[in-house]
Amino acid sequence: MKRLFGVAVALVLGTVGAASQCVAQSYPVRPIRIIVPFTAGGGLDLFARVLGQKMSESLGQQVIVENRLGAQGNIGMAAGAKAPPDGYTLTAALNGPMVINPFLYADPGFDPLKDFAPISLGTVQPEVLIANPRVPAATLKDLVALARAHPGKLTFGSSASGGQLAVELLKQLGKVDVLHVPYKAATQAATDLIGGYLDFAVMSSAAAIPFHKSGRAKIIVVLGPERASALPAIPSALEAGMPGLQMLQWFGIIAPAGTPRDIVAKLNTEINRALAAPDVRDRLIGGGLTPKGSTVEEFAALIRSDYERFANVFKRSGAKPAL
Repeated sequence: MKRLFGVAVALVLGTVGAASQCVAQSYPVRPIRIIVPFTAGGGLDLFARVLGQKMSESLGQQVIVENRLGAQGNIGMAAGAKAPPDGYTLTAALNGPMVINPFLYADPGFDPLKDFAPISLGTVQPEVLIANPRVPAATLKDLVALARAHPGKLTFGSSASGGQLAVELLKQLGKVDVLHVPYKAATQAATDLIGGYLDFAVMSSAAAIPFHKSGRAKIIVVLGPERASALPAIPSALEAGMPGLQMLQWFGIIAPAGTPRDIVAKLNTEINRALAAPDVRDRLIGGGLTPKGSTVEEFAALIRSDYERFANVFKRSGAKPAL
């Protein structure tokens, strides 16, 4: 009897395994949707569209990008978390909503560690601190001195939680008081920065570089451990004397928790293959993004590590999450 039971279990497990492998081999049989939780035209949107176009070619199915914006990415992220775990709805994730929003909002609508299956890292690039040209500060040291001389007077804008927390770090490390102005999109913050309504902002290097190159704004410091390849003349936070002021922005692809492992593995392979393609790399680098793939496990470890890091930053700040 025990032997018969063992044989039956083996047959069942073998059937399940074969069925899972069959699903992965036939996947996808219809278009795939990538939810981008921010507006069209930004760095995350560029990443998703360039990647989606290449994956469409290799997978033989259209990959459609859908922008679902609002609440600093929470609306789109929640929609991605609640989608069926079948591999046909993916989310273009970045560190702000994934590892910072859970501490800024009492209920962001999703749990980043429980509701998603990480698939692959996509790009890594530093955020930058960019100022209105009329602000009398050419260096980070100048800006800190200016803020200390005028407590609560300097204004900074951010459209995502990553930028907001970066300035929180600046306030803690530089012992300064500045006034936060929230925006729904980086383009809106940039418009007010150029117009003189904001003193400075923190945004992705991809979004800031065009304004810096045109002279409409000035990048003061790169919020990373080293200079950005696209900004060789701008010092890093380490060089500027504030090594703790680091905010590396990453983009990646995630799926709802429960997505079959074989499908996750297949998507990881396709994403990394796309990121290695010369035309994809050229388009991403041209947009200020640095392609960088990963294994599923590496991406999962990065998400957890950043989540724990910013939990400590938020705790030290004493701020209370928004309702």
